[in-house]
Parts: sequence; structure tokens; C-alpha cells
Amino acid sequence: MLSAMLVMLVIGAVLGAILSIASVVFHVEVDKREEAVTSMLPGYNCGACGYPGCSGLAHSMVEGEVTTFNCKVAKPEKKQEIIDYLANTPGPDGNTVTIKG
Repeated sequence: MLSAMLVMLVIGAVLGAILSIASVVFHVEVDKREEAVTSMLPGYNCGACGYPGCSGLAHSMVEGEVTTFNCKVAKPEKKQEIIDYLANTPGPDGNTVTIKG
């Protein structure tokens, strides 16, 4: 019984080490603008914009895939705040995003 516990302990330690190394090797940088835009959107996840939720719309806006502001339920002042934020905040590549209101 002691040997079975030791084997399980060793297997757990080895797999834990592999996971910790993999988390460093495969780390993906997240664009901070995407999180900021998601927090500025209303958060209803209604899909009226054509995306599966507010985070999907935010991702498309930050990537420059959206040219017009599609959120139907956002208040006008929040809409302008998001447009100004994307126009004035460069991403990791140094580029800004222009979206029409």
C-alpha cells in the first residue's frame, strides 16, 4: 500500500511539473484592449450585433474586423467612449482601431 501511494505521488509530481512547464511555454498574451472594451459594453450578450456575445464583439472590434459600431443596446455616451478608446489606445502591435459611430 505504501508503494502505491508513492507511485501516485511521483506521477502527480511529474504531471504537475509538466503542466507548469507547458503553462510557461504556451503562454498567450491577451490584448488588454479587448478586456477593457468588453467591460465598457453593456454585458447583455443579446447577440443583436451579430456576434455570440459582448466578448465576441469586443474581440472583433479590437482586431479591426468591425468597421461600424454594431451594438444596438449601448448608450450613446458609452458608444462614443469605446470608439475614442480604440482610436487613442494602441495595441501590442502599435496600431489603433478606427470604428465609425
